[in-house]
Amino acid sequence: MADTAPPLPLEKRQKRRRQKHRLSLWQRLKRDKVMLLLTLPGLLYFIVFHYVPLLGYVVAFQDYQPYLGYLHSAWVGLSNFAGAFADPAFWSATGNTLTIALIQLVFFFPVPIALALLLNSIVSDRIRRFVQSVVYLPHFIGWVIIVSIFQQILGGAGLLPDLLGELGLPRYDMTSDPGAFPWLLTLQVVWKDAGWGTIIILAALLSIDKQQYEAAAIDGARRWRRLWHVTLPGIAPVIILLLILNLGQILSVGFEQILLQRDAVGPGAGEVLDTYVYYHGIKDNNWGVAAAVGLVKAVIGTALVLGANTFAHRLGHEGIYRGADR
Repeated sequence: MADTAPPLPLEKRQKRRRQKHRLSLWQRLKRDKVMLLLTLPGLLYFIVFHYVPLLGYVVAFQDYQPYLGYLHSAWVGLSNFAGAFADPAFWSATGNTLTIALIQLVFFFPVPIALALLLNSIVSDRIRRFVQSVVYLPHFIGWVIIVSIFQQILGGAGLLPDLLGELGLPRYDMTSDPGAFPWLLTLQVVWKDAGWGTIIILAALLSIDKQQYEAAAIDGARRWRRLWHVTLPGIAPVIILLLILNLGQILSVGFEQILLQRDAVGPGAGEVLDTYVYYHGIKDNNWGVAAAVGLVKAVIGTALVLGANTFAHRLGHEGIYRGADR
């Protein structure tokens, strides 16, 4: 009687089955054509407004002249980078940018999370919707109006200095104090965008299985225990994702907001990289320097995103994309 071959292990049988039923690229495209068509407008948007403009970074390596264009402007190599790095104003703007970004990361980033947790704890749907509408509203107000409101409250002739004067205390103008400028910007950002930032966190809270709360309550966990062991782990992936994306934008701290208030505190405290590009690059027709600084910002932002994403993988989270080994 002939010997029969031993049966293949379960894993190999499953692998062969998957390979047998694996669809080709054309078959997958045909199967998912409706979904691909739905994503086409968004894809075109990013290609036209985000990827095609990347070609303009060639200006960073040229003595760009608008009337000559990209093809005929003189090639200067790394001279624009050397000129920017040799400028003390560039390093002053870099220091101001990092200071403002770190203060906002520490004191603004947790605010939408805390506000979302507070809104989620409100029992009445009517009250929750009302509070959400109120805290969302400042996001739709332009920076010109917001800066004017803060000027009327904290400025030299504003409500707070007048109140201090009525009490016999020294008048204090926060809007013209260089030392308080990063805190003023953070306060404005909190008031404007904290409510809007709760949207993603609230969506993450709704995805947590209610049975986990019930099981924790049965085990004797009180509200703070449930918050620590159920709620925060449930929204941790979203928090890490938002943190990584914020790190990518750490060198962009709000051009319009700062431009409106820069002259009140002076360039020493109010100059950031975005306003440096505007005043020393675009306004003075140093297009190559402006593009060079923008390219440096893009490279640093990309490096921070990739580094933070790798660190998130080491902590067991997915980050903004899966690693090759996941």
